[in-house]
Amino acid sequence: MANTSSAKKATRKIVRRAAINKNRRSRVRTYIRQVEEALDSGDKAAAQAAFKIAEPELMRAATKGVIHKNTASRKVSRLAQRVKVLSA
Repeated sequence: MANTSSAKKATRKIVRRAAINKNRRSRVRTYIRQVEEALDSGDKAAAQAAFKIAEPELMRAATKGVIHKNTASRKVSRLAQRVKVLSA
């Protein structure tokens, strides 16, 4: 257990940051799931609308360090490709 006051403060900060990161990760998963559900249903307009919301959320998570930048880019790319195929 933490003995010094600075270690106790660091523990409190870590707990707060972990909660924020968990919330951001959950939001990203929610928006990705909405895009995938729209793709599965075959609704082109809904898929494009959901993708428009999901893309900035993914990139924001990458900026904040919740997920790696390349991971976010890869997910955006693969979702965009699937939306494009549905549109064609």
